[in-house]
Amino acid sequence: MDTLLRLLVAIGIALLVTAAAALVLHLVLRAIARRERWAAVLSRRTKHPARALLLIALLWTAFTSSIPRDRDAYPWRDEVSHAFLIATIAVGCWLACQIAIFLEDLGLHRYRVDVPDNRVARRIRTQVLIIRRLTVAVLVIIAVGAILLTFPGVEAAGASVLASAGLISVVAGLAAQSTLGNVFAGMQLAFSGSIRVDDVVVVEQQWGRIEEITLTYVVVHLWDDRRFVLPSTYFTSTPFENWTRTGSELLGAVEFDLDWRISPTEMREELDRILSTSTIWDGRTKVLQVTDAVSGLVRVRILVSAPDAGGLFDLRCYVREEMVEWVQREHPDALPRQRVQVTQGNERVGKRRPRTEEQDAALFREGDERTALFTGPIQTSGIRPDEVPPER
Repeated sequence: MDTLLRLLVAIGIALLVTAAAALVLHLVLRAIARRERWAAVLSRRTKHPARALLLIALLWTAFTSSIPRDRDAYPWRDEVSHAFLIATIAVGCWLACQIAIFLEDLGLHRYRVDVPDNRVARRIRTQVLIIRRLTVAVLVIIAVGAILLTFPGVEAAGASVLASAGLISVVAGLAAQSTLGNVFAGMQLAFSGSIRVDDVVVVEQQWGRIEEITLTYVVVHLWDDRRFVLPSTYFTSTPFENWTRTGSELLGAVEFDLDWRISPTEMREELDRILSTSTIWDGRTKVLQVTDAVSGLVRVRILVSAPDAGGLFDLRCYVREEMVEWVQREHPDALPRQRVQVTQGNERVGKRRPRTEEQDAALFREGDERTALFTGPIQTSGIRPDEVPPER
């Protein structure tokens, strides 16, 4: 009875100390947060794991100090202490992960991605996110290993595991070949800079932005709010388009097939007016050219530039709409037309009748008579000697 009472008193003291320590820590971080923003972030991230770790540690101390080491009287003492040890390791890993994430977020705070020129910030953010996942994975593996080492017999089994480590590593490598390939591909993507978070890419004829890069897969946020999930090895083995690899500025084309009556000079003047009223155009490129003139139509191409891919799409649509309205209003004769020439065909010729044998024989006789005119003897009886031309 005295032991139980001592245990309850120790538990009460542990709870009071935990509450007091949590209150003091909260007040200290709150006072610092008035001057430093990082203190509020640290308090928000570590509040629950820190309190849980402090509470478990104090309860463990209260339990071990209240229950004597008497296996006969308290055979469950070691099992409860082992459970406290496992809980302490797990919550400590949780706290370590939160602190690591806080430090990484603290480093990312100076690199903002909501600014026009955010190429460096996106590269740093991509690398930090990969490092964060690696850090969390390593901490969890260490915590699991530490928990396993607390069980009796694991140390003895370790020798046999190490003896067969060569065979196990070969089998594991063959079984997880694709997974390990994606892991190394994810690390390569993070540090090579081929893609970054918020990059605009075209993959599998789909346009979208890189939303997330993990160790094994990449999530592409498509233009219609779908998500395209691709393995990391896709971006290391398959060609793809990255529109923001070195910068977010882009060029775009708007093409029209119009009649020959259109005036390119007037179209250039209208293009100047359209772009002067646009807030999307960045002022870098403004070109109007007639690139082709075949099949009764002329092809007019307009090149414009915008600060990013989304703005470029909107600018192209805006220029196209304004130009269509201007052509309809000012130059309706320049709208594309299909010219067709209609001619009257000849009368139908009746079906030819087959020739008879008599007609064929007469045809050959006519041919023989015509040939005889050129190959037969020449008649000279009617010619006088004085009419014969002299020899030369």
